[in-house]
Amino acid sequence: MKRIIFPLLVLVIIFISAGVLISQTNAEDQKFQKSIDKYMEEYWKFYPTWATIAGFHKFDAEVEDFSSRSIEKRNDVLDDFNQEFITKIDKTMLSPDFQIDHELIIDGLDLDLQRHEQLVPWEYNPLLYNTIFNFTIRALINDESVSMADRAKNAEKRLKNLPKLIKQGQDNLKTPAQIYTETAIAQFPIILNFYKSELPQWIEQAPADSKSKLQQSLDKVIPDLEAYQTFLKNELLARSTGTFRYGEAHPRLMRNTLQNNLPTQELVARAKADVNNIRREMFLACISLYKIMDPRINIEQPPSTWTEEQLYNHVITHVLDKIEGDHVAQDKFMDAIKASMVEVKSFLAEKDIIELPDAQIAIEELSAFNQQARWYRLSVPGIYKTDGAYAFQIAPIPADKADGYLEEYNNFLLPFWTVSDVYPGSFVPTIKTANTPSLVKKMFANKPLLTGWPLMLGDVMVKAGFRNYDIRVRLNQLKHMLRGPIDFMVEYQVHESDMNKERAISYLTLVGLRTEAEAGRTFDEITLNPGTAAYPYVGYQELIDMHNQYMGLKGDAYSFKAFMNDVLSFGPIPIRSLKAKLVQ
Repeated sequence: MKRIIFPLLVLVIIFISAGVLISQTNAEDQKFQKSIDKYMEEYWKFYPTWATIAGFHKFDAEVEDFSSRSIEKRNDVLDDFNQEFITKIDKTMLSPDFQIDHELIIDGLDLDLQRHEQLVPWEYNPLLYNTIFNFTIRALINDESVSMADRAKNAEKRLKNLPKLIKQGQDNLKTPAQIYTETAIAQFPIILNFYKSELPQWIEQAPADSKSKLQQSLDKVIPDLEAYQTFLKNELLARSTGTFRYGEAHPRLMRNTLQNNLPTQELVARAKADVNNIRREMFLACISLYKIMDPRINIEQPPSTWTEEQLYNHVITHVLDKIEGDHVAQDKFMDAIKASMVEVKSFLAEKDIIELPDAQIAIEELSAFNQQARWYRLSVPGIYKTDGAYAFQIAPIPADKADGYLEEYNNFLLPFWTVSDVYPGSFVPTIKTANTPSLVKKMFANKPLLTGWPLMLGDVMVKAGFRNYDIRVRLNQLKHMLRGPIDFMVEYQVHESDMNKERAISYLTLVGLRTEAEAGRTFDEITLNPGTAAYPYVGYQELIDMHNQYMGLKGDAYSFKAFMNDVLSFGPIPIRSLKAKLVQ
């Protein structure tokens, strides 16, 4: 009898211990969730415009306050949260999903702290104020989930508060980078047009008891906005002598947004090797085409004084020059993107390369305001919204640079840009996260994973017979792949070294083989949106390592589709967390 009782007692102890552990974990989860809720509310309180965009409506009547008193109070709040999340939450007692949220919130909180400690955008970036001026009323009146009466009441309160923020902008801004101020000046006519033309039309539809107050408040705001525009042109531009380089702030930004394992030194070494290897592959792909495209040299016996790089550049650019004219007309570019998306989606489904979601994505023109600072963006519903449309928004090709852009995005390269940036692009992993109850995962989605995973598809598509193994397609797929390491290195040399615009464009065109127009756009993106250019390559390299390890674990059971399904099933979580989950 004793032999039976002893094992039973052991089991009872195990189950009791497990119950206690689960209870402690649940308690820690609940405590952590309360801390997250407090952090998010304080975040929206400080950034009420972004709260409205996200679908959090508690602060719809408020406007950002960048007074010294408000900023000092926010500093104290962030210090308190930093203490709370690090010392008062026992990460080891959290459930697995909450452990990932804890990683994300720690990195997100440090980014928040970095804004106050290093970046100080309310003093050095006029684009922050422009964004608020443009969206604080627009986002409010366009959200039809809120009643018309409430929108009108809150819009009137925000209009009353705007002059204070306008004055703060004039008082706070010091010596921003010239490109920031120039971009802000370019955006401002669009902001004024909203307040002078679009908003009055909306006021006409507002409830009768709100129209008069709205119009009176609007009449007071417009002169202040006009004065601010004059301030940008006549005062701030003259003292916009600051640097666009993030400098010492860049490593911290990258650490908190990359969330990866590979050290920067190794990524740099890989990038240099990839540039050489991809360019060599491009050269080999060009040889047969070069020989029939009015060759300028005997490729079998090139000039003895030429270096290998000179030979590569001559042959590759000669071939690219011959085929880059195969592109659509300027006014058909949007249609070409839509057609390319259909082609890519059909091929991926036909070859069963990856699992595609049922959700749809529209192709739309980017708003005039956003066109001044970026070329395209993925528009998604706010993180508090349970439904809504997804759209890839792109700016029209500027007439003065049409040839350069169209030659870059010719009919052979366009499908691979579509794969990486349009569809499936970051859209698919974003969809995977849409239904998660975790606001943290939505708000702090890992950008290298979002942008890096589709880079693996281009090579897979070509080898699966995309466009019937056309060598021109392969050449442009390699050219598109070359963007990853090139942009990564330019990002770091611009922000952590001394690369200027002239050197950056020279490198992007001579080594990266881009047109002048595309090189200029890339440089502006790197200066206005630090980090963005490095994310795809970092994500791609980490995924390559994961892929190789995954193949070894699965053996004969391996399939690329299964790998991608596993990668995307967790959503855009930190890469270091994803690596651990894939090998479990």
